[in-house]
Amino acid sequence: MRKVIDCRDYPSEAKCTLTIAGEEEEVVRAATEHSVSVHSEADTPEFRAMLRTMLKDEVPQHA
Repeated sequence: MRKVIDCRDYPSEAKCTLTIAGEEEEVVRAATEHSVSVHSEADTPEFRAMLRTMLKDEVPQHA
């Protein structure tokens, strides 16, 4: 199942609205890169583990 993480669920000073969806490893990698570049987080194993706890299952969108 695809995973999703949405910055709107975690308000910050950046007022970010980015949503990232995909396979778990892709989302963690992209969310880490985004968090480092936009939210000034540090890329550590602990931070990546925390991101994994924030992932949600993607709700399929039907036309």
